[in-house]
Amino acid sequence: QNLIDGLPALTSQVRNLTQDTVQIGSSDEISASDFQALETALRAFMPWRKGPFELFGIFIDTEWRSDWKWQRLQANIKPLKNRRVLDVGCGNGYFCWRMLGENARVVVGIDPLILNVMQFRLINKLHGGNPPVYLLPCGLEDLPDGLKAFDTVFSMGVLYHRRSPIDHLLELKASLAPGGELVLETLIIHGKAGESLVPTDRYANMRNVWFIPSIETLTGWLARCGFDNIRLIDTCPTTTEEQRSTGWMTSQSLSQSLDPLNPELTIEGHPAPIRAILLANSA
Repeated sequence: QNLIDGLPALTSQVRNLTQDTVQIGSSDEISASDFQALETALRAFMPWRKGPFELFGIFIDTEWRSDWKWQRLQANIKPLKNRRVLDVGCGNGYFCWRMLGENARVVVGIDPLILNVMQFRLINKLHGGNPPVYLLPCGLEDLPDGLKAFDTVFSMGVLYHRRSPIDHLLELKASLAPGGELVLETLIIHGKAGESLVPTDRYANMRNVWFIPSIETLTGWLARCGFDNIRLIDTCPTTTEEQRSTGWMTSQSLSQSLDPLNPELTIEGHPAPIRAILLANSA
């Protein structure tokens, strides 16, 4: 917080939330000394995982090309204009800014990792103007029961980290207003109805992976939890072009998590990551 409070006093009318790189400010609006101070502060908040961002001419090349995921879902979801939106496990809020760029009425992101919260606060300060976008340091289970407050709820890259995926889906449903839309993105496997991968230890070097279902299994879970109008809009293997180490996230990434002799397998011998996006409505 001290780093954020000590940022140079910067203002700009450049706020581009509709392009792949979330842009705030431009390089011609900042002095050389302020540029250096801002870059130093931004690097103190490494690693940067979701993005990309360009902040007063400083390009943050994040681990994830999150814009690719946004491109896969943007044309298929119900338009966000004037909708109340919840982004569960939102990371540093990259998608929250993209949602605001689609003219959502209000966007609430939730994420329990304090580094993500502080990255968001830093970007929010640079944006200025009190935009209707918020990031709360909590998990979905911390929200009031039966909230039924949001028109669209996003859960992207969260389900496989939950010990009880059914409870997660029920909590998502409880946060949706009647008829609201769920946007669910998660790891999947190729398989039959009822099949899921349950790693005995790690999956792609991740410790906290519990259930990776087939699409048919996931569809069944959604139906069992009371969702309707369930439809698959995208499946896509995760590549080392979409998730990789960069100068802003220098630790190991996907390429170190795949079998070097067979990139269709993880280093543990499981099927390599494939992600699906499904939409469903709350009854």
